[in-house]
Amino acid sequence: MSASPVVAWAGADPYAAALRAGRGPLFLRRADGWLLPLEVERWCARADPVDRTVLDRCEGAVLDVGCGPGRLVAELAARGRTVLGIDVSEAAVDHTVRLGGPALRRSVFETLPGEGRWGTVLLMDGNIGIGGDPRALLGRVARLLGPGGLLIAETAPVDVHEVVRVQVVGTAAGPDGGGAFPWARVGTPALLRYARGWERAGQWTAGGRRFVALRTRRASNSAEPPKSTAEISSQRTRKPSADSPVAER
Repeated sequence: MSASPVVAWAGADPYAAALRAGRGPLFLRRADGWLLPLEVERWCARADPVDRTVLDRCEGAVLDVGCGPGRLVAELAARGRTVLGIDVSEAAVDHTVRLGGPALRRSVFETLPGEGRWGTVLLMDGNIGIGGDPRALLGRVARLLGPGGLLIAETAPVDVHEVVRVQVVGTAAGPDGGGAFPWARVGTPALLRYARGWERAGQWTAGGRRFVALRTRRASNSAEPPKSTAEISSQRTRKPSADSPVAER
């Protein structure tokens, strides 16, 4: 039996090693040998001008799904924004915290702080592919956001729509770092086809990267926003209870 996406990615030693080193090479490899290079150096650097134009669009408290080594979380925290990064990789969470950003080791499909109250959810660096089921991921994000909440997703730089099984590898011919898991490559047209029930809030290209902004339907909501960055940061190793939308003290 193949490993679950969370177990496979979290246990991918080449990924953890690359994050600790701050550089690749690192790839997602299909069974047929096709390789997708992963931009480890950019991920491990500080937020670049293209990243910052995306972050400028964020509204309210921000949840970065698949935050990786945390450049976006750290930039938002430095701006004084309420932000939380989540990632299934312990190395990614540790790196994010070292940069000064609050982060939890958690899958997007697990119970999360502030469910239904986030102002913005980020799916950057191809993370719309998490789980290999963009429709299910969009549904989950919709439940995380508050009414009228904003999703900003980075889509593939080409018009593609495919679901594949991949492994994380450090070299083209090297051994895998874990079991195969499903991943999706989704271009902008494909994502917009999935986004039924969402309001389109924009799409743009910057620095050769493509982005889509989608908004949940607005409705009245009297719930309080997620807790402050400082409160979230202090809870990073604790798992919220099922009936607590942020975290237990």
